[in-house]
Amino acid sequence: MEQRSPSASDIEGVPRPAARGPAKLALVVPTLHEVANIERVLQRIRSSLDPLGIPYELIVVDDDSRDGIADVVQKISDSDPRVRLLVRRNARGLGGAVVHGWERSEAKILGVIDADLQHPPELLPQLWKAMESGVDVALASRYAEHGSLRNWHPARYGLSRLAIWLTFPLQKPAIHVQDPMSGFFLVRRACIRNVHMETQGFKILLEILVRGNIQSVTEVPFSFGPREAGSSKAGIKEGLDYLSLLGRLYRAIGLRRRSTRKTRSNTPESR
Repeated sequence: MEQRSPSASDIEGVPRPAARGPAKLALVVPTLHEVANIERVLQRIRSSLDPLGIPYELIVVDDDSRDGIADVVQKISDSDPRVRLLVRRNARGLGGAVVHGWERSEAKILGVIDADLQHPPELLPQLWKAMESGVDVALASRYAEHGSLRNWHPARYGLSRLAIWLTFPLQKPAIHVQDPMSGFFLVRRACIRNVHMETQGFKILLEILVRGNIQSVTEVPFSFGPREAGSSKAGIKEGLDYLSLLGRLYRAIGLRRRSTRKTRSNTPESR
């Protein structure tokens, strides 16, 4: 499902410049105590991306787990230099890990996928196809038509829907995203080049949609499966971080709208 607002090229009939070859993808895999999953997830990611024939790098950003994951990733990297390991010391948080990885790559297409295998890497070709069509963001969506949540407790499902409902006033009118909380997506670097991303919390896509120069989005439905190993990192702190992010985004949107109204009131046409 694609949503797109008109661009200058659409309005003026000016075609996009011809591509010089596939853009490079930098896919960040943030980890904390995911040694039981990391080898499988990296293998499945590479098996999904290799047939596409695109340049890519997989950046594992580990928050100093000290569970043996560094040795596992380094062994894979020794045989496949497209796999990189970055270890953050004295830092925690999925959002910060993602930004840390993106800042250490020059790729034009950026992405993130969880290491717990709840995000199926086999969806990557569909996300990449959407990016090739010209959209700014392609995301794996639990709530798009044909998407689903398997074996979720009703209370957890209700909290998830409430969290998403709170984002609707923040979203751009021309682009209504069903799953702005997704942690599995691709985005063009150019669309967030001048955006200062928060490093706390874990809902980085929402911030990109609100603050980034996003003109078009495609949601690819998927079934959100159970964690295969390890334990969830979501807890009370992550919930509080999310509420804090919502507060900052609401304030930012309020200031932006007041500034826009003030600018319009000062134009000659409004006098």
